[in-house]
Amino acid sequence: MKAEIISIGTEILLGEITDTNAAFLAGELPQLGIDLYWVTQVGDNRGRMLEVLHRAWNRSDLIILSGGLGPTEDDITRESIAEMLGEETRLDPDLEKWLRGLFDRIGYEMPERNLKQATLVPSAKAIPNPKGSAPGWWVTRDERILIAMPGPPAEMKRMWKREIKDELRLVIGNVVICSRTLKIFGLGEAQVDEMLGALLSSENPTIGVYAKQTGIEVRLTAKADNEEDAKCMITPMEGQLRSMFSDKIWGFDDDVIEQVVGDLLLDQGLTLATMESCTGGLLANLITDVPGSSVYFKGGFVTYSNEMKAEYGVDSGLLAKHGAVSSQVSEAMAEAVRNRLGADIGIGITGVAGPEKREDKPIGTIYIGISDRKETRSIHAIFPQHRPRIKRYAVMSALNELRHLLLQSQADSNR
Repeated sequence: MKAEIISIGTEILLGEITDTNAAFLAGELPQLGIDLYWVTQVGDNRGRMLEVLHRAWNRSDLIILSGGLGPTEDDITRESIAEMLGEETRLDPDLEKWLRGLFDRIGYEMPERNLKQATLVPSAKAIPNPKGSAPGWWVTRDERILIAMPGPPAEMKRMWKREIKDELRLVIGNVVICSRTLKIFGLGEAQVDEMLGALLSSENPTIGVYAKQTGIEVRLTAKADNEEDAKCMITPMEGQLRSMFSDKIWGFDDDVIEQVVGDLLLDQGLTLATMESCTGGLLANLITDVPGSSVYFKGGFVTYSNEMKAEYGVDSGLLAKHGAVSSQVSEAMAEAVRNRLGADIGIGITGVAGPEKREDKPIGTIYIGISDRKETRSIHAIFPQHRPRIKRYAVMSALNELRHLLLQSQADSNR
């Protein structure tokens, strides 16, 4: 079933309000096995609304509208639907009685213009709205379904959950959708896309590739009559992807990398300390977002200046010889903080977050040192030139490097 969402209201186009209704519905439709193909926003203009409605009617099986069901002159959703269908609106006695009763209960005389909210076309049935004065419309015609809901999010969401979702499920049958997300770091979106190759053409399960701040996500989605069958469709392809991306996969589904490395530290009884320069404490902040991290996180220093680096154990001669932004200094930072705080592992981050070059190093240059009781090493990367993004990528890289170290340590101990 091809679905289309149409959000109505000039205030959306002017940026005065955010279209949260479309985002909510886009998350709901896959749960019903409905494929969302298009999302359209249109202002309170009869001509443009008719154009959008005709286009949707010609290409979609399910059309869901929100907005434009109020009593004012610019609320023209009902009239536009009626014109698109070639049907006449009529006053529905039951809706009129309900609407007048609503105003009586709140002690107001109903303005006559509110009567437009009690109208229907022959192809429509009313959808109750206990949170407002605007009933929805459910239109069934020409093997299509058109649903119109009020724009206020509280009214729309309640109507969807209480009146529409289950009825749609009955119409389309019981379809179960299962997804599995693999989280990858160390490869670009284009690289992942190229590696997947022909698998991207798979239809059930489908594969989606998404660039995130934490790397690349590859999502497998399968449809079936029941959850067990859907999961069975995903499992073989997940196995292929695990082999394909190997240790580039750092997590699955709702995993966050700070929790992943935290669990590894706990499992191995190891402790961590950090010394940060260009990331300004972001690494320590993320680590301590995990409840119980005090068990394995000794602490961290933000050493933004060379003087502070030297104060906390980095050799001033090393700083003078190689500069603060260097592999040697990142390694020295990792060793210094590990020794000073008595941790098993130390991480040092130094780099150029911008907006200007430093020590002839381009913006985005990052060095990450990591030190344990066996060895000290560093990695080097150049990230996109946007200060907050550089800091986030640097922290993600540091956590991923720590993950690799802990996995190797785990493998060594199991031999």
